[in-house]
Amino acid sequence: MSLGPGFRSFIPEEAIRALDAAEVVFGYKTYLDLIADLLAGKQVFSSGMRREVERCGQAIDQALAGKSVALVSSGDAGIYGMAGLVLDICRKRDLAVAESGVDSTEGGVDLFLKIVPGIPAFNAAASLAGAPLMHDFAAVSLSDHLTPWEIIEKRLRAAAAADFVLAIYNPRSKSRPDLLEKAREILLGERSPQTPVAIIRRAMREGQWKCVTTLGGMPVEEVDMQSVVIVGNSSTYMWKGWMVTPRGYLDKYEL
Repeated sequence: MSLGPGFRSFIPEEAIRALDAAEVVFGYKTYLDLIADLLAGKQVFSSGMRREVERCGQAIDQALAGKSVALVSSGDAGIYGMAGLVLDICRKRDLAVAESGVDSTEGGVDLFLKIVPGIPAFNAAASLAGAPLMHDFAAVSLSDHLTPWEIIEKRLRAAAAADFVLAIYNPRSKSRPDLLEKAREILLGERSPQTPVAIIRRAMREGQWKCVTTLGGMPVEEVDMQSVVIVGNSSTYMWKGWMVTPRGYLDKYEL
C-alpha cells in the first residue's frame, strides 16, 4: 500500500482502510514513523534500508499463514516501491496470486493481493515547483545499488537527447556524492546551462525545502537522498518563481 508523499492529508483513503483491516504491518522504519498513530494494536515489523527482500518475503509468509498484511511504501508502491518486488518473489516461489476482491471461492489461489496506488514523489515535487511535468517526461534513479551506472548513464543520455523533462530520484548520498554531478555533465551535453531545475527535498513532509535554479547553477551539495531533482526540457521556462513546461496549447489556439 502507498502512503503518498508524507502529509497525512495526502494518504489515500484506500490505504487508510487497508491499514485498518491489517493485522500485521511491514515497512521501512522511516515510513512507519509517519503513521505511528495508525498502527496501535497491530503487529509491526520495521526494518532499515537494504532489507527489502527480507521484508517482502516475511510479509508474504504472514499472508500465506492467513494474516491480513499491509506492506507500506512511500509515494506510490508501484514506482520504486515494493509492489514489483512482492510480485517478483511470488513468481520466484511459483505462487498463485489473485487480485483482492475477486471471488474468494476461486480455487488454486495461494494469496490475494491489492496494490493501493498513491501520489508519487515526482508528482508532489512537481506541484510545489509549478507545472514542470505538463509534457513528456522520464523518471530516472541515480542509485547504482541495483542498477549499474553504465545503464543509468545510457538512460540519461537517451532521455536528454529525446528532450524529455527528467525527474531524478535518489540523486545523491554520502556513499555516492559524485553521481549527481556526473548526471549534470551528461545533461549539459544536450541542454543549455540555463535550463530550469527544481530541487525539492522532503516534499510534503516536515522539513520541506525547495530551490528553483538552473542546470548550470544547481547547488549539488544541497541535494540528498530525500530530494527529487526536476530538470526541464528545451521549452521549460521560469515565470515569477514557477517552473512550467508548456504542452503547446497557446501555439495552436488563441486566447
